[in-house]
Amino acid sequence: MSGLRLTTVACVVFAMLSNIEAHDQVPGAPQTRPVVVRNATVHVVDGADIRNGDVLFEAGKITSVGKDVEVPKQTVEIDGSGKHLYPGLIESMTDLGLREISAVEETDDRTEYGSVNPNARAWVAVNPDSELIPVARAGGVLTVMTAPRGRYIRGQTAVINLDGWTVSEMKLKAPAGMYIDWGAMQPRGNGAADQRQKREQKFTELDELLDSVRRYKTARETAPDTTPTDIRLESLIPVVGGELPVFADADRQLEIESAVAYGQAQGLSMVIYGGYDAEQCADLLKKYDVPVIIASTYRLPLRRDEAYDTAYTLPERLRAAGVKFAICGEGAGSPGGAANARNLPYHAGVAVAYGLPHSDGVRAITLSAAEILGVADRVGSISIGKDATLILADGDILETETNVEAAFIQGRAVDLGSRHKMLYEKYKLKYLRSQSSR
Repeated sequence: MSGLRLTTVACVVFAMLSNIEAHDQVPGAPQTRPVVVRNATVHVVDGADIRNGDVLFEAGKITSVGKDVEVPKQTVEIDGSGKHLYPGLIESMTDLGLREISAVEETDDRTEYGSVNPNARAWVAVNPDSELIPVARAGGVLTVMTAPRGRYIRGQTAVINLDGWTVSEMKLKAPAGMYIDWGAMQPRGNGAADQRQKREQKFTELDELLDSVRRYKTARETAPDTTPTDIRLESLIPVVGGELPVFADADRQLEIESAVAYGQAQGLSMVIYGGYDAEQCADLLKKYDVPVIIASTYRLPLRRDEAYDTAYTLPERLRAAGVKFAICGEGAGSPGGAANARNLPYHAGVAVAYGLPHSDGVRAITLSAAEILGVADRVGSISIGKDATLILADGDILETETNVEAAFIQGRAVDLGSRHKMLYEKYKLKYLRSQSSR
């Protein structure tokens, strides 16, 4: 139905999929007809913005980007005049899908028993029907890396799209890496000597574990029939081979330097998550090409004598120092965890308000995140051949006043309803009825 306008599409979608009875949102159906967004400001991210640009996507893939794009017959047209088209935002570290209500143990699948759980696979525990997923989507977040929690070796992370009936439909990359609490490598002790001894013991334990993995890998290759399977060691084989990165949770300078040095000594691919003191380690991070996932800009200073805006200015300081980074919406400043994924663009907005160029702010929650997570061939920019994972907004996505009006994941139109919106409509109606009864 060529010429169909965004308002018509929205009305049809919401009439079919939304009602005030709070039913769960229905996952989008596979794309069957070409769709073109016309006359929008296209933020391609890996190139200059295109004013009054068009984006065509077919069978879930972007097929044309530019001005006055020619479209096939039966193409659905969406009028993007005055709108902004972005790649779907990417939350690069979260427990979304693993936690619903922290106080209710049955809804919290973040943590396994014990401290060494490399075999824990985050995607196995993801709840596709989580009420928090539609809330994140409504904020423009369409892709996340979800990760287990716990102390020390937490487990395997996964990059998932936020739409689908099952986890297998949502998976974009699984596993995506191994998540380790590097702070556990710096245990406290009674005095400097005791602390040093405990730290050396911790590193010795990790050395022995990785050596066991290498021996196990050799045994599996040379004698597969007689070598019993060990799921913990099996899960670490891609890590010791450098095929999957280690996401090292490290904020302080000592932790960051320790993680980078250990990664080099063991031949591991490292990514720093947290990174509060990353600027002090900039030369080291650049030398070994170690990127940083900044864990939230909504953070108080780590030390009493630091400026109030230390966390706000960190992205710009890392950019100026030449360190690769992405911005994450979770961390020390986000006790709500998964519930706060919806605020991701505003973390980047704070960084822009404190000096980071706007284009770098958008990149930090799209393409930079995709590059660090190893999915830049699929998402992160509006480029021909990539997945049509896109959001159409009525303004600058980094501004709190902006609303996401349409979203697509791999070309599928995504329902932007959520429990938040349902409750808003419910209590707005209650207010109006109470006013009219007076």
